[in-house]
Amino acid sequence: MSHSGNPIGEVGLDSLTDQLRDSSCSLEANKPDFRELDLGSPVSPLRTRGLNTTTTTTTTTTTSSSSSSSGSASGTRNGPHPVLKSNHSGELSETTSIRTPKPSSRSDPLIYSGSGSQSSVNSPAPMNVLPTGNICPSGKILKTGMGMGHRSSKSDVLGSGTGNYGHGSIMRGGGTVKCSNLDVSSSNSSTCSSISSSSSSSSFSVRGNIGGGGRMLDPEEVKKAGNEMYKKGNFGEALVLYDRAIGMVPGNAAYRSNRAAALMGLGRVAEAVKECEEAVRLDPNYWRAHQRLGSLFNRLGQVENARRHLYIPGHHTDHFELQKLQLIEKHLNKCSDARKVNDWRNALREADAAITAGADYSPQLFICRAEALLKLHQLEDAESCLSNIPKLEPYTNSCSQSKFFGMLSEAYSFLVRAQIEMALGRFENALTAAEKAAHIDPRNVEVAVLLNNVRLVTRARARGNDLFKSERFTEACSAYGEGLRLDPSNSVLYCNRAACWFKLGVWERSIDDCNQALRIQPNYTKALLRRAASNSKLERWADAVRDYEVLRKELPDDNEVAESLFHAQVALKKSRGEEVYNMKFGGEVEEILGLEQFRAAISLPGVSVVHFKSSSNLHCKQISPFVDALCGRYPSINFLKVDIGNSPAVANAENIRIVPTFKIYKNGSRVKEIVCPSHDMLEHSVRHYSF
Repeated sequence: MSHSGNPIGEVGLDSLTDQLRDSSCSLEANKPDFRELDLGSPVSPLRTRGLNTTTTTTTTTTTSSSSSSSGSASGTRNGPHPVLKSNHSGELSETTSIRTPKPSSRSDPLIYSGSGSQSSVNSPAPMNVLPTGNICPSGKILKTGMGMGHRSSKSDVLGSGTGNYGHGSIMRGGGTVKCSNLDVSSSNSSTCSSISSSSSSSSFSVRGNIGGGGRMLDPEEVKKAGNEMYKKGNFGEALVLYDRAIGMVPGNAAYRSNRAAALMGLGRVAEAVKECEEAVRLDPNYWRAHQRLGSLFNRLGQVENARRHLYIPGHHTDHFELQKLQLIEKHLNKCSDARKVNDWRNALREADAAITAGADYSPQLFICRAEALLKLHQLEDAESCLSNIPKLEPYTNSCSQSKFFGMLSEAYSFLVRAQIEMALGRFENALTAAEKAAHIDPRNVEVAVLLNNVRLVTRARARGNDLFKSERFTEACSAYGEGLRLDPSNSVLYCNRAACWFKLGVWERSIDDCNQALRIQPNYTKALLRRAASNSKLERWADAVRDYEVLRKELPDDNEVAESLFHAQVALKKSRGEEVYNMKFGGEVEEILGLEQFRAAISLPGVSVVHFKSSSNLHCKQISPFVDALCGRYPSINFLKVDIGNSPAVANAENIRIVPTFKIYKNGSRVKEIVCPSHDMLEHSVRHYSF
């Protein structure tokens, strides 16, 4: 850590000790108070009160400043009161050496000037002992034991690790020592846990600015504690500490860069970008902040912004990030070319490749995936992809002004959202999204064309709905057709027009439009219903049964679908010449009283579920109401009940030994037997055999 102050006059160490001894009594009487900082604010300026000391002291500490990496983490010091000096990058470093002091002719109070406008005071040392950390009139600090030998330490720096500037690492000048995912460099090859004894000691409090022994903390100590928290993966605590350090020295670019690393660790990428941009604004030559910003832009897929910060004249370029930039750019260009010619499979493949290459936090690439899935008629996957896009609010200026496929990035997001909302039939939402895209990028031709189409399609759909309600079905067909000419992949318009054809009795054309809608949106329930109904009208019973069976799986509680399926099944059996005598839909659970009645009931076409019970059995009493509920829920199935006490012949014929027992028969053949089932198990079996 650097100490600010001017070189002082030369006097002997003995003379200095005598001066301090003479002044000690008056210092004890005027020992200043320390006022703890306001913890409610991230900006807490250091101030003192009761500053009445007037004793003259000298120091033997000199300073040196050097440019260091992103996020300085200062070395350990013995004195309780540092003096900070910022180098050109805003980082703080410390180098101490011994010089012969010169005599001073003036008497100054024991104070020091830190970075900015903060000041503090210090109490004197005991008699006959050189004071630790006291401040001389020149502003220098005298450390205990400095005469015993030359001591030098380099600053800890929250640097870039192996090129991942988005996360950062702790570095100390000298050799490199690995610690988890951090690179720790130290002149004495120290381990990563020995950043600062003062920052990790029990006397240090994250929530205050008072250190051990009542001394005031300086920004470097707070930042060092933040570095320690960052190394442990406690990014939230590290962020609090970096915020406090920035509150003390708002203009320190290194603190801003460290804060960006903590934000990236928390997944707050846009904020990390803003913090790095602020660090670069404070110190345009701060190479580490540029490199971290370039890495962040790589992850956002913004190659032009990344290139601007990775190539800094006169500085070393990180080859790892440079290779990542080149690979991302290659896949983005291929994705753009595929999109221009509507080659959506290759567009999807290249978007995935760019994400894998390192642009894993790019909202636009995820949106490109959603657009490609939509064009490939995978609407559900497109909607799911859209809901899992990385959130980057609020946008920074760099993010919002970057371009993607020739339009502003944020406008592209709304353009794709508008298309997906249209495909889902949410026309008003689509119009709102298209208008937002046009507002963001009013000069883009693709956005303007989309907005015009959305307006016209929305208008055509509204007119068709009004005409359908008025039973003017022919005119409604024309209105929906007008919308389809503008948006030929709109499944909702196809399904609406199919409803018109059905009303007009043109069932073939209704089936054709339903097929088009289902090709675009395979699980479109309304299209399935209308196609099944049209097939029933055309007495295509096998096709109708197939659609109704799919609908029963999708809508297991829909009684109308169940009844339609039942009647389609009966009609299909009749068309094949099968016996359909006594087939009925729904009703109550039928009670079986004799063996002949039992055999006749289970031989009926379709599925029969038989509940073997005993009126005295508690479990049977508990499950019987549930069987009644299943009878209403699955009306196409025949539900039977046999009391083994009243019908021992049936129980013996079916070899019933335990109740409740359920047997399922299909067209007279037993397909399953369940003993003492749970409600879920029983319903699962009933549902399975109902299709």
